[in-house]
Amino acid sequence: MNISSSGDAVIVTELSEFNIERVFDCGQCFRFDPAGDGAIAGVAMGRYIRLTQPEPGTLIARGTSEREFRRVWVRYLALDADYAGIAASFAGDPVLERAAKCASGIRILRQEPWETLCSFIISQNNNIPRIKGLIDKLCRAYGDPVDTDYGRFYAFPNAARLAEVSVDDLFALKTGFRAKYIADAARKVASGEVDLDAVASLPTPEAARELCRINGVGPKVAACTLLFGFGRGDSFPVDVWVRRVLAKYYPGGFDPASLGDRAGIAQQYLFYYERYHGGDGNA
Repeated sequence: MNISSSGDAVIVTELSEFNIERVFDCGQCFRFDPAGDGAIAGVAMGRYIRLTQPEPGTLIARGTSEREFRRVWVRYLALDADYAGIAASFAGDPVLERAAKCASGIRILRQEPWETLCSFIISQNNNIPRIKGLIDKLCRAYGDPVDTDYGRFYAFPNAARLAEVSVDDLFALKTGFRAKYIADAARKVASGEVDLDAVASLPTPEAARELCRINGVGPKVAACTLLFGFGRGDSFPVDVWVRRVLAKYYPGGFDPASLGDRAGIAQQYLFYYERYHGGDGNA
């Protein structure tokens, strides 16, 4: 991978196993959207970025400097991880091998833990367009503005800010039953009752149990938070959809623990393989 800059653009070349459409359309992140001219743009960690991929091995970033891109976005986009090696490691499992080929380009973003936790609380019994809409309302109402050459956007509000917001005000954003869960999460995280820094240092099973102390956080939300917000590759979120996928391809059983820290990306590959291509293996 090579990183350089030209004018207002940061240019990444010699890039493999990265596809911006697949990365941002696999249900792991809710604040990036198509922005015209083939770009995908959004806000993370209080910063705006606009990405285009004119060809498979090239990524162009705007709204950021080369220094910031190297310091912040390389890690966030997981550009420093060997996904070619991860995909190759699934050789020997015919299903995972086909899924990895079909879903080539997906990477697990390294998102901010609090935003990820709150986002997946909001995601419960919800569809992606509505999840995105609710998170956008939350950010516009309580997040700090992020002014860019492309307009004004809003950062995700931190736990301390949301801890000051009443359940009624959260409900007014049309969050429904999730309002009380958002409020409980914000209060417990802001007070340190659930310490996200401490969660980051716990073994994955203990970290999941700690997150489940928050009202409305069950095993699936905890697993998604750990995978997408804490970089726990051994976390394997299971919902109704994933359970069906496993039953279809692994009727004799499937042990995510056997994959170690590759379990999370295996889940994403299987999910994409079935959902978008019906398991036919065509990318």
